[in-house]
Amino acid sequence: MAVTAAGTGLLAHFSALEDPRQSGKVLYPLPEILLVVLCGTLSGCDDFVEMALWGREHLSFLRSFEPFARGIASHDTLNDVVRALDPALFEDCFVSWINSLRGAAGAEEIAVPETIAIDGKTMRRSGSRRGAGPLHLVSAWACGQRLVLAQEAVTGKSNEITAIPRLLDQLVLKGALVTIDAMGCQRAIAEQIVEAEADYVLAIKGNQKSLYGSIQRAIAEGRAEDGFGLDMVRTEDADHGRNEVRRHFILHDVSTLNRRHAWPGLGAVGMVEAEVERDGKTTVTRRCFLCSRPMSAAEFAAVVRSHWQIENSLHWVLDVVFRDDHARVRKGYGARNMGLIKRIAVNLLKSATDKNSLKVRRKKASWSTGYLHSLIIGTA
Repeated sequence: MAVTAAGTGLLAHFSALEDPRQSGKVLYPLPEILLVVLCGTLSGCDDFVEMALWGREHLSFLRSFEPFARGIASHDTLNDVVRALDPALFEDCFVSWINSLRGAAGAEEIAVPETIAIDGKTMRRSGSRRGAGPLHLVSAWACGQRLVLAQEAVTGKSNEITAIPRLLDQLVLKGALVTIDAMGCQRAIAEQIVEAEADYVLAIKGNQKSLYGSIQRAIAEGRAEDGFGLDMVRTEDADHGRNEVRRHFILHDVSTLNRRHAWPGLGAVGMVEAEVERDGKTTVTRRCFLCSRPMSAAEFAAVVRSHWQIENSLHWVLDVVFRDDHARVRKGYGARNMGLIKRIAVNLLKSATDKNSLKVRRKKASWSTGYLHSLIIGTA
């Protein structure tokens, strides 16, 4: 007897999705279409033609979840349905699934404050031939649990400022530490995080000259006076003829800065000074940060480093493993919805406990329906 996809832990959360087609003309039910697209994505398919072919070759496996009374829909049908799905409702279902995963964590695991990194990625070939720019998806990444928590779509990186507040509204932030790059260093965003009973570490660049300069001067004074509430930790990396020394400074006395700039919830400011030596040449760069949570320099260094997980563990994976920048889904909501399906696949692949890379796990899913089944039901 088939176990319906709606009854499995993952796909049960997507049962609230509304089918965009006229009910009297539906030949292939929505759960079947979603299952084919998800399984095809997990198994290495890069487009709807490959997904439809994969489905026909693995029909008996798919029927262990859903009836598939009429077989597999054509690639055109898969494309039409995915691009017509309500992306906001689809993303709400995704967040519901993620919250169930995070809530199922053991007490010991969730007792540690989570670092949530927020950053955007452009789907480079999703732009319209009529001149519309490519889609830019802003994601929230749980660094400790290594999960995509939510996504929000905008047109162009410059619009991230409008997407971040909507993204934060989707998340359970209480007790978390939110890290955002300089694009999100805005008072309103800081205030939203503090009001959600969370903390922030926000990068700041020279585009906010007054605040950036005040942080640089305050830390310089602390270094000169060898105290002044300043803590510092040094790290060093050396590889491939490149030597990098990083000094992480955290300053807890921010009373003067607060009087001048009145930043919401400000509890400390930090700076990372990176000195890089390569081919006999040395360069020095400095990055400044606003922190609502006072922390040691070692903790600050770990938080700054963990933010890059979203680049290395999500964006790089989407580009290299899922060939995201080569996807040519342009019409309707296709690019946004496929972006979410790939993020579902990333979460499922990362949840597996074997020691294989994500690339190998994806290939294993294409070779072994038993392994693919374990990914979908969360036992891999």
